[in-house]
Amino acid sequence: MSAAPLLAVSEVETFYGKIQALRGVSLEVFDGEIVTLIGANGAGKSTLMMTICGTPQARNGQIVYNGADITRLPTHQIMQLGIAQSPEGRRIFGRMTVMENLRIGASVTDPAYFDEDLERVFALFPLLKERQNQRGGTLSGGEQQMLAIARALMARPRLLLLDEPSLGLAPLVIRQIFSAIQELNEQQGLTVFLVEQNAHHALRLAHRGYVMVNGKITMSGTGIELLARPEIRAAYLEGGAH
Repeated sequence: MSAAPLLAVSEVETFYGKIQALRGVSLEVFDGEIVTLIGANGAGKSTLMMTICGTPQARNGQIVYNGADITRLPTHQIMQLGIAQSPEGRRIFGRMTVMENLRIGASVTDPAYFDEDLERVFALFPLLKERQNQRGGTLSGGEQQMLAIARALMARPRLLLLDEPSLGLAPLVIRQIFSAIQELNEQQGLTVFLVEQNAHHALRLAHRGYVMVNGKITMSGTGIELLARPEIRAAYLEGGAH
């Protein structure tokens, strides 16, 4: 690990109107790590992901990425710094083809890299190559998730933010998605911050994890440590391990 984290979230508070969603959240992601944030639905996980991306902005606290304070930057400027997000619910462009979606992902980078990056995402998700002229909206849920991740990768990020990539997918597809995330990290050195309800898969994959309850970080440790904790098993894993 480098001395300073690639991403440092410090005492962040986020509100929706008068409702406080994040309560003094602090966490770190170091270069080359997979870090996961787990918690129940409504715990504030997606709010933290969106706050890192600048919408909504943190009311209090600080977010530092690669040594620069990004707390008050608009979303488009944050994305230009080497952060890409695959959002919750996938949010691909359903009327556009797979290829058109990937071109949008690549729009923030040098066009000279396009063909090389395209080959890389097609190697990761061969189904997308077969479906490249198909409209995004006609893909299965798993294929749409692959497209959402591939679109984010086309931006050549240093930090990939993944929000609930397993949501609503069959166990076999979930394994494919998590295998791809592991491959990106191990072979390309990509740093990944993963928000997940599927604690079993997320903690097995992650180097480190944090647990969020009601907008606060309540626990942290290595993925293996958190998997072994009885309170984690009781809250998130009983009957939920696939």
